[in-house]
Amino acid sequence: MDSRIGSIDACNPTIGDIGGPPNGGVSTIQNSSPAHSTTVSPCDATLGRYLARRLVEIGVNDVFSVPGDFNLTLLDHLLAEPNLKLVGCCNELNAGYAADGYARSRGVGACVVTFTVGGLSVLNAIAGAYSENLPLICIVGGPNSNDYGTNRILHHTIGLPDFTQELRCFQAVTCYQAVINNLEDAHELIDTAISTALKESKPVYISISCNLPAIPLPTFSRHPVPFMLAPKVSNQVGLDAAVEAAAEFLNKAVKPVLVGGPKMRVAKATDAFVELADASGYGVAVMPSAKGQVPEHHKHFIGTYWGAVSTAFCAEIVESADAYLFAGPIFNDYSSVGYSLLLKKEKSVIVQPDRVTIGNGPAFGCVMMKDFLSKLAKRIKHNNTVYENYHRIYVPEGKPLRDNPKEPLRVNVLFQHIQKLLSSETAVVAETGDSWFNCQKLKLPEGCGYEFQMQYGSIGWSVGATLGYAQAVPNKRVIACIGDGSFQVTAQDVSTMIRCGQKTIIFLINNGGYTIEVEIHDGPYNVIKNWNYTAFVDAIHNGEGKCWTAKVRCEEELVEAIHTATNEEKESFCFIEVVVHKDDTSKELLEWGSRVAAANGRPPNPQ
Repeated sequence: MDSRIGSIDACNPTIGDIGGPPNGGVSTIQNSSPAHSTTVSPCDATLGRYLARRLVEIGVNDVFSVPGDFNLTLLDHLLAEPNLKLVGCCNELNAGYAADGYARSRGVGACVVTFTVGGLSVLNAIAGAYSENLPLICIVGGPNSNDYGTNRILHHTIGLPDFTQELRCFQAVTCYQAVINNLEDAHELIDTAISTALKESKPVYISISCNLPAIPLPTFSRHPVPFMLAPKVSNQVGLDAAVEAAAEFLNKAVKPVLVGGPKMRVAKATDAFVELADASGYGVAVMPSAKGQVPEHHKHFIGTYWGAVSTAFCAEIVESADAYLFAGPIFNDYSSVGYSLLLKKEKSVIVQPDRVTIGNGPAFGCVMMKDFLSKLAKRIKHNNTVYENYHRIYVPEGKPLRDNPKEPLRVNVLFQHIQKLLSSETAVVAETGDSWFNCQKLKLPEGCGYEFQMQYGSIGWSVGATLGYAQAVPNKRVIACIGDGSFQVTAQDVSTMIRCGQKTIIFLINNGGYTIEVEIHDGPYNVIKNWNYTAFVDAIHNGEGKCWTAKVRCEEELVEAIHTATNEEKESFCFIEVVVHKDDTSKELLEWGSRVAAANGRPPNPQ
């Protein structure tokens, strides 16, 4: 064991310094506990306080919770930790989504719910975090330790004396599970769970019997000693061979290009990717699910590569290249627009967090992405042909047509105004739906955050994620773009945003239904009951806290609302309902929807 708090390692942070921006920048969080040689008072030498200290040590200062009788004593002990704040959520699903959003900014998040009724409610959010490679500590208050191994039937269960249903569900969506129903091994199980979450960058599950958090134990009488996670290091021979092969492959290409993918986050390789971009002179694109992880102010940035729905001129440049390096890609049916990308494997260098594949082979394992990109930058020849080609054919985007004053507001006009709001002091959260496509076209200034959930694509994710992200970075104003259908799934936790004094701006895009589903496959089930959304938020506000709402139907009203939100109400939670036509969608959604529909509708293969 190493009792020092060291600098964060790209693949292997120490407990105590996991926090930091998702782009892989180094950010060390110092242990807030007193010197490790000192003892704690008997009332603090409990399982609950130990867990609280561990959470603070790894950078968690806010835990998202929903109370239930099995976790109440645990919540008392978490509350007693001065550096930890409990953020009570309206439901467990949103608590999980909030922990997801928090982890995207801080590097790790945590939520606390009660047994089974809470655990199974939060499960969907935990699955989403698993799919997005986010370290998340999901803590459940479990049954009394005396009830394990008996024939008793408990409330909050499905009526069987077997209490393992919840655990079995979590085994599929977490990388480690700890059931703590005695104190003797609690210390080891908590440390193993937390360190595994950080090491694997995945959620973990910790169940703690409801009668254990308050019991003092000598094991918890000292402040936790930080320990180092076993470092992941590149195989040096494999690294050298991979760099040699990739350099030879790329240096002989005429029009090579770089594309950043979403797994750069878990590899913490953004800085190394930028180092390669600077050295190579290649054009630099980003996959849609990696937006925000590649600096868009880079002088050779050419946009989002998303096949047929890429930003203007980007797909033509990428797909006509004779070599492309993808760093951390995920090629699923959504990111490939129904498997329609015009890429050829023999032209590609695919760099995953710990593996490099060049063309149809060879492949090199145990090669860390960060090491590979940084070392390749020193071997690559400068070649700016692709960027020059892009610059040569690029035509600036046109402006939306304007007809008459007070004409009905169009979505493309809305996003022109959202673009003007962005700065280094803002972050964008985009909900599943047409906001995916409209937000992709936003140009992010340096330092502007950006998050959306593409792999899991759970509608309603953005409400909780906005809550968590804003709680993690109070110095940024979060701008969330949410459709009416998605908002109806998780709307309750606007209440928590107001209660926490957040200054988020939500643009609620009201087009009367599940528009993204309409463009894939229409039916009456895609039409939803319209709400008076501003009145709904006003009712939640109920005169407590700082909240301001507006309903806009034309550009003039939008301009006025944005002016108020950014001036007189800049310290308030602001909710702007934007009423648009039900068929007002981006052209990208129309194209994407038809291709995804075609992929979904493929007939079975002949037997």
